[in-house]
Amino acid sequence: MVDRNRSCSAHFYEQSSPVERPTVFSVAHLETPLVRWQWPFAQEQRDKIAEHFDKLRKKTPVLWNGRVLLMNGCTTTKQTIRGTFFETNYADFIAWRDWGFPDGNIINAFAMGAIRTADGAYLLGVMSPATVNAGQIYFPSGTPDLSDVADGGVNLAGSVMREVAEETGLGADDFETSRAWTAVRDGAYLALMRDLHAREDAETLRARIIDTLASQENPEFSDIRIVRNRSDYDPRMPPFITAFLDHVLAD
Repeated sequence: MVDRNRSCSAHFYEQSSPVERPTVFSVAHLETPLVRWQWPFAQEQRDKIAEHFDKLRKKTPVLWNGRVLLMNGCTTTKQTIRGTFFETNYADFIAWRDWGFPDGNIINAFAMGAIRTADGAYLLGVMSPATVNAGQIYFPSGTPDLSDVADGGVNLAGSVMREVAEETGLGADDFETSRAWTAVRDGAYLALMRDLHAREDAETLRARIIDTLASQENPEFSDIRIVRNRSDYDPRMPPFITAFLDHVLAD
């Protein structure tokens, strides 16, 4: 991920549902309009949010208070998710996350590129030390931002390919892309997984990505992990990641 987004578009996972397991379900269509809306939480807590963000920047100076897109509630009917996105500051988002999701209507919805290699493995990235969520292990992804807006809505399919290109150097020609989505709901998180079926095996593709990371000044990932079965899981994988992997590896 390039500097423009490397600190403001990651979802910064923190367990939001310690008792309930994430829910995994198939989705054929996404309806994601963008609307103008003022978030009461952000307005009412403005001073405290600014103070909180200043503390975070002292620890991680590369943090940038850009604009991100969050979802204000969603509905699911007949394999269609409809959720309205709105624009807010990254500082508002991270304070809401750090303070335990005080507005229960808001959802951190983001798209992830579930890279599956020709020999059936999945590739995930280890977040670099320069990020707040250093060490955590994800698919290429990011909280949507204004560059993902098209025709009055949020283009999550485009967001997936943008993040994959920025974080791994791989492009559309490297994959056959599924049109369907697999959604994982985990409390305030809605991870929308799009299968990207690579044309190369896991070791070859991992080596290509590692070469790309070495050439980047500030790579989002510090390493690439290959997951073939549950023995390859790592405690640093968030529950929505392992829930997805459980689902697809079972098949």
